[in-house]
Amino acid sequence: MSSKIRRFGLIGYPLSHSFSPGFFSKKFEKEGLGHCRYDAFPLASIEELPDLPKKIPALEGLNVTIPYKEKVLPYLHRLSDEARSIGAVNVIKIRDGQLTGYNSDVYGFEKSLLDFLPSPYPAGLKALVLGTGGAAKAVGFVLKKTGIDFRLVSRSGQPDMLRYEEISEEIFHSHRLIVNTTPLGMSPDVNSCPPIPYEWTGPGHFFYDLVYNPEKTTFLARAEAAGSRIQNGLSMLYLQAEKAWEIWNNPEF
Repeated sequence: MSSKIRRFGLIGYPLSHSFSPGFFSKKFEKEGLGHCRYDAFPLASIEELPDLPKKIPALEGLNVTIPYKEKVLPYLHRLSDEARSIGAVNVIKIRDGQLTGYNSDVYGFEKSLLDFLPSPYPAGLKALVLGTGGAAKAVGFVLKKTGIDFRLVSRSGQPDMLRYEEISEEIFHSHRLIVNTTPLGMSPDVNSCPPIPYEWTGPGHFFYDLVYNPEKTTFLARAEAAGSRIQNGLSMLYLQAEKAWEIWNNPEF
């Protein structure tokens, strides 16, 4: 076993219900990586990020979660081509004081989505992506890559986006894949859900929720009750976490 302590962690705010510390702690124990440690670093401001590697010299990598996937960009020295195209980062690799940003959400979402949808998925499948943050950018990147047309939906109705109240019955029926990238429904606020017209939901719809805690959100429960196929964010989470570990350890990244 290596005697060199290796440190990793998660930045975001708040972090009380985060998956990553438990996942990596179990991984390290299972794989005999007793020299590795993973901690949560709740940063009240992203401006605190540059001090972390100074305070913790053994820090080699970070995961990034809400609300910093986009705000972190100015604090990085380099970006992978994919992260630059997406405009959001959820993995940081630290080497020689240099912070490089990557996006493993893309890998996690793409693989889990293709496992979730029928193969081949329905011709002309269109999606509604609920939310406009960093996770939505990763989802949009994957949908473009796979040739699935989509519309972004937000509360504010920014240019080229739908407001929730603008989702007509025709739009809802023609966009059969509904992806929630917002934190609505996440524990402890388990009774909340995106304000979409659930009354038009049916067996032809596919509901994907990036939220994983609880495993079945109100968003998914309402869709399932209407006969829709559902998927939570747990498989995506495991996939993106393993990809982060690969990024931190593979010299090709």
